Amino acid sequence: MSSIRPWRTIERRPSRQIMLGDTPVGGDAPITVQTMTNTPTEDAVATLDQIRRCEDAGADIIRVSCPDKASTAAFHKIAKAARVPLVADIHFHYKRALEAADAGAACLRINPGNIGSSERVAEVVRAAKANGCAIRIGVNAGSLEKDLLEKYGEPCPEALVESALDHIKLLQDHDFHEFKVAVKASDVFLAVAAYQQLADAVDCPLHLGITEAGGLIGGTVKSSIGMGNLLWAGIGDTIRVSLSAEPEEEVRVGFEMLKALGLRTRGVRVVSCPSCARQGFDVIRTVEALEDRLQHIKTPLSLSVLGCVVNGPGEARETDIGLTGGGAGKHMVYLSGVTDHTVESADMLDHIVELVEAKAAALEAEADSADTLEAAE
Repeated sequence: MSSIRPWRTIERRPSRQIMLGDTPVGGDAPITVQTMTNTPTEDAVATLDQIRRCEDAGADIIRVSCPDKASTAAFHKIAKAARVPLVADIHFHYKRALEAADAGAACLRINPGNIGSSERVAEVVRAAKANGCAIRIGVNAGSLEKDLLEKYGEPCPEALVESALDHIKLLQDHDFHEFKVAVKASDVFLAVAAYQQLADAVDCPLHLGITEAGGLIGGTVKSSIGMGNLLWAGIGDTIRVSLSAEPEEEVRVGFEMLKALGLRTRGVRVVSCPSCARQGFDVIRTVEALEDRLQHIKTPLSLSVLGCVVNGPGEARETDIGLTGGGAGKHMVYLSGVTDHTVESADMLDHIVELVEAKAAALEAEADSADTLEAAE
């Protein structure tokens, strides 16, 4: 069936589907959003506290670093308490992968270029099979094998893809197929080109990321350019936005990226103006407050917040709830695109929050009713 808005259509690259615990990755599954803890893993309480915040922000998968025995010892308790599948991040010490697999990891993230010999990788594969773990092959431009650097002279798309294919073959030679692959680089051009080449060469799920992207603003921009380019082209099955920021911020940015492309819907999508001298209320501070107070809403719905009547009514027609600035501290509220009532400046924030919460509850009840009816049939 042809779309009435073909310019919005994204045809996702076909891929095999693998499972991380109960969470599917690839195939026709939703694109999952990942992040990574930054607390000392051996501190299970602090790590679980951070995992809870990431879960509340919407993380589908969370990665936890396992650099030493104390970390993998704590990982068992952490994995048991987590509500989402955990990926054990392994570098250099292959025995940590064996311990993490036994401790309940849903996936082992290994960089074959720095984990050691093929025999050690084979041991990791055996542990993954025995424990029902998936594996993520993590190729990184910053840690390519020496022979590939000598062959190509520098990290380049062909070198990253060759490294990925070599290690895919190693897993396949051990009859292991529950894997996904990343070919990350901090250079946007390099990462995008490598993923494009890899997408044409393999049918496994791809984990997207622009590694070491930077701080919250710079890293968000850089990641959105690179990952947005790939996602728009239908490439990518799971994403991690790498920011020098708290991990829950990575989750929020990841969802905003997917929401902007219509690939995932979660929570409130805010349409707001940059504000100008025509504004009837402080748009910037209002949007900041609403985004903060509406973080708990998981049901997809849209809210427009515009400071004046130039574009306000038009944007409100396209959103579930709309707010347009008016004169004398009195502003127009739209429900389902239609003008409904006015609200005073002093009551505006609380009123909009109440409207959004009520709309979310109504949509949830409607969805529950539909599910009940479908089950009865």
